[in-house]
Amino acid sequence: MKNRSIKLCILILAFALALPAAAFAAVEPTPAPGPKPSAPNQSPSANLAASARSAILMDADSGTVIYEKNSHDKLPPASITKIMTLLLIMEALDDGKIKLSDKVQTSEYAASMGGSQIFLEPGEEMSVDDMIKGIALASGNDASVAMAEKLAGTEQQFVAMMNERARQLGMNDTQFSNPNGLPVANHFSSAHDIAVMSRELLKHSEVTKYTGLYQDYLRKSSEKPFWLVNTNKLVRFYSGADGLKTGYTSEAKYCLSATAKRDNMRVIAVVMGEPDTKTRNAEVSQMFDYTFAQYMNHSIIKEGESMGTLKIEKGVAPELPLVAKHAYSVLLKKGSQTKDIRYELKINGPLKAPVQIGQPIGKLVVYQGDQVLKEFDVDAPLSVERAGWWKLLKRSFSGLFA
Repeated sequence: MKNRSIKLCILILAFALALPAAAFAAVEPTPAPGPKPSAPNQSPSANLAASARSAILMDADSGTVIYEKNSHDKLPPASITKIMTLLLIMEALDDGKIKLSDKVQTSEYAASMGGSQIFLEPGEEMSVDDMIKGIALASGNDASVAMAEKLAGTEQQFVAMMNERARQLGMNDTQFSNPNGLPVANHFSSAHDIAVMSRELLKHSEVTKYTGLYQDYLRKSSEKPFWLVNTNKLVRFYSGADGLKTGYTSEAKYCLSATAKRDNMRVIAVVMGEPDTKTRNAEVSQMFDYTFAQYMNHSIIKEGESMGTLKIEKGVAPELPLVAKHAYSVLLKKGSQTKDIRYELKINGPLKAPVQIGQPIGKLVVYQGDQVLKEFDVDAPLSVERAGWWKLLKRSFSGLFA
């Protein structure tokens, strides 16, 4: 009995000693969580495009997103739509389907477009070169439809091409219903998708010869030359700016996909739903300033450099030289180490004809040591049709006796 009492006392004493510690543990404040890590290339303090409904800031070479705000919201893009129209025109030029000197005849339908226009008359002919100026500088709705009909036969067929190209580029927030951005049902995009197609357009470096112009003339040799003034005033007032496309409707408000280049670094800034042009231009300028102050590009492959040769089975051409049509680089914070950065080109095995321009054919993988820094999709630079049986037969015989 005595031993039982002693044990009971010891248990009560142990319980009493434990109570303060237990009580203290119950009320001890939980340490405040530290700041969540931001994306590797995004500063947590960046507060850009405050007045925009949505925005995105992207490095053009690598596609790295530096800053974004509601970037996947589906919104009316207004005339920024014309970036896809220009992209299809540039790809058709590269593929030899049209030439800059080709004449484009204006249909009554194309001439009937309202809004921004270059006042094309039904039956009027203008070169592809001048039509591009009319789209890039004056945001010509009439020129956009005229070029759509030139490339696809009808506006509806061209819109189908636009949506197919958007699908290929992974633009999942986008649906086009016309080539110029005039208000219509089921026509929308996002800041993210606009940056993606802007980046694709900028791979055709010659486009900035148009979008970077501040002014030019159409119908120069006529009695009434038409003065073009770029709707994007940043190309005149921001150092390094050379594009890309403005947009405005009462529903979309003031939109802009802008690009600027300094020290071999090109940036894309997209804002949608800005209240006025002054705010739009000021906020895009601030986005550019932020990027050029904080970041640098490390070059991997320069534009025009050889990337190897692509073998094509049963094609009109048995192989296709791969030349970098644009620069490849990685985005780094200023002051970052660049040693041990290398790349490998990985092709998706042998390709069989036909091969379409823009078709994914492999990846360019950039490493620093064993760490993957960036992967770039590599696309076919040209279309290659399937060879006829006679050409393939001759090629087989020549291979036997080579």
